[in-house]
Amino acid sequence: MVVTTSLVDTPTIPPLPATSPTADRSGRIAERVGLIALLTATAVMYLWNITINGMGNQFYAGAAWAGSKSWEALLFGSLDTGNFITVDKPPVSQWVMGLSGRIFGFSSASMLIPQALMAVAAVALLYGAVRRITGNHNAALLAGGALALTPVAALMFRFNNPDAVMVLLMMAGAYATVRALERASTKWILLAGAALGFAFLAKMLEGLMVLPALGLAYLIAAPNPIRTRIIQLFGALVAMLAASGWYVFVTLLWPASSRPYLAGSTDNNFMNLVLGYNGFARVLGRNHGGGAPHAATPAAPAAATPMPAGGHGGGFGGFGGQVRGVERLFSGEFGYEIGWLLPAALLAMVLVLVSRGRAPRTDMMRAAAIVFGGWIVVDGGVLSYMNGMVHPYYCLSIAPAVAGMFAIGVWEMWTKRHTIFGRLGMAALVATTGVWSFVLLHRNSGWHPELRWAILVVTIVVAIALALPWHGRIDRRVAAAMVTIGMLASLSGAAAYTVTTIGTAHSGGGPTVGPAQAGNRGGLGGFGQTQSNPQLAAMLSATDSTWAAAINGSSAAAGLELQSDKAVMAIGGFSGSDPTPTLAQFQQDVKAGKVGYYIVESGGRGGGAGATASGTGRGGDQHGGGGTARGNGTGQGATPGNSTGQGATPGNSTGQGATPGKGTDPGAFPGTGGGWGRNQHADITNWVTATFTPQQVGNATVYKLSGYTG
Repeated sequence: MVVTTSLVDTPTIPPLPATSPTADRSGRIAERVGLIALLTATAVMYLWNITINGMGNQFYAGAAWAGSKSWEALLFGSLDTGNFITVDKPPVSQWVMGLSGRIFGFSSASMLIPQALMAVAAVALLYGAVRRITGNHNAALLAGGALALTPVAALMFRFNNPDAVMVLLMMAGAYATVRALERASTKWILLAGAALGFAFLAKMLEGLMVLPALGLAYLIAAPNPIRTRIIQLFGALVAMLAASGWYVFVTLLWPASSRPYLAGSTDNNFMNLVLGYNGFARVLGRNHGGGAPHAATPAAPAAATPMPAGGHGGGFGGFGGQVRGVERLFSGEFGYEIGWLLPAALLAMVLVLVSRGRAPRTDMMRAAAIVFGGWIVVDGGVLSYMNGMVHPYYCLSIAPAVAGMFAIGVWEMWTKRHTIFGRLGMAALVATTGVWSFVLLHRNSGWHPELRWAILVVTIVVAIALALPWHGRIDRRVAAAMVTIGMLASLSGAAAYTVTTIGTAHSGGGPTVGPAQAGNRGGLGGFGQTQSNPQLAAMLSATDSTWAAAINGSSAAAGLELQSDKAVMAIGGFSGSDPTPTLAQFQQDVKAGKVGYYIVESGGRGGGAGATASGTGRGGDQHGGGGTARGNGTGQGATPGNSTGQGATPGNSTGQGATPGKGTDPGAFPGTGGGWGRNQHADITNWVTATFTPQQVGNATVYKLSGYTG
């Protein structure tokens, strides 16, 4: 006969009676049914109408398209099948989407469905970790459900950025660490290291932000001698280096002349990319050509109408109205994407550490607080204080930690409900979540105001009830019902934003959560997207050269690839400032007939004749206010980098030499403008415009690169 213990090891609450094998089997079946229901609901929710997002971020879609057609492009994460240049991240995400495209044919569905399935896998791993930590099925369901209902998870696991696979691998590392902690398993701690190695190959150093928490938890709590723990952690480090290092060695040993240029690096070296553009330079605000921190970027996207008072402002405003510091994750767009359970998760970490203060060194609950709480503190701290380009959706990296820590804290307080500390702790968790949900929803006060009041009233009533002493079996059931109601109310604000996020189309480089905004569906006005040009697409489709065309910037090139199904050379890479190709290299490719056309899009980069400058109004916030429109175009009649107009309205500003209605600063947002204000390849533009004859094709000025003999 299997004997179960009471919920808490205390004489105040007597142990439950022993259960029969039949009852035990029934419990296991119920747990399996619950887990299946959770994963099925997550899959249905995340897969529903997923193609509403189309090609999502066309920058990464172009790489997935190239990978579906070329094995070399797949290996390196090339943007084009001609393997001129890569995307500015390692290729793990492109491996998944590209392989799916090779198997099922490249399409929006083949690209995005694997992303949604990663969400299901992440929820399953979080469930498994919390189930092993707490020994309780309901706590694990709460953790998995909280992750699935986090708005940023619903946004990014249905999108094609590399964040989805990175977070899945980070969660895999956390799960493997929990398994290793149970029996000091060498196998599982090595698997944790390997998972983080591949997380590094998804998004470099960001994928390693969970590493300090996992290492510290194992060093403190693993049930074996300290010397053995240190040796095992060293083995995990070796496993991590092996899992990531093989690809680094491939890029170093493969002749640079026969592989694509590593975008974002200054010298075509992977480690330069790791430590510079995607490493310390990003944290310090010196990436993308050394630009200023993007908190100072223009406040409103082109053609967007001013946000009504109370709107959550998912536009530029420093990429989501953000500020630098502790409050970043709680304010602006960050608050809507990750903030719902964040205060309660931080409180839960403190409560668990206090509650388990006298527990043995190997206590799993305290180790879990180190794993998930440490994850939030380290990763969230970097996100809060990094000074470079910070998109709000980066906070997906702490979503599993927030959900897991919250659920573990709720369970710990439930097991201590016979004490004042446990009752007040549980009440505080419920009240904190309810009040903070009210605050977040109040910031978007015009959107279902009744919801925030319902959440506030229910959670406050439940918190008061949970603070009261409960004794006996009947009262225990009442308390359990109150906790259930409190959890449902606590998650309802995030759930509402998640549901509306799923129902809204998203595209471009800065998608945001919540209800669609006038003129700004998908966030940031879909910056980084290329306008459809059927005439140009048909022209490029008819070419048979290595690259159908060349254009400044990776996003613009990717957009043309998706329209024409032909490779396009992205001069200067993502930001336009990568030192490739040189004028001599480009001339040699033109002479060899490898490039069909040179393209300058209206309102885009290109610099020379035929280019159109654009201006951006800066009004201080997203709700209007006049400012100075600053153009950065280098077209005919414009002063390079110094086009100004006075008193412009944000979102509809016109700089000197600019086309009215274009409100995007070419120096600020790749794919719509120039390399962060620096056209590094004006020599190519000048040579093309002096050598070849322009023709207008739709919204683009096109130069046919034929007949050049050098």
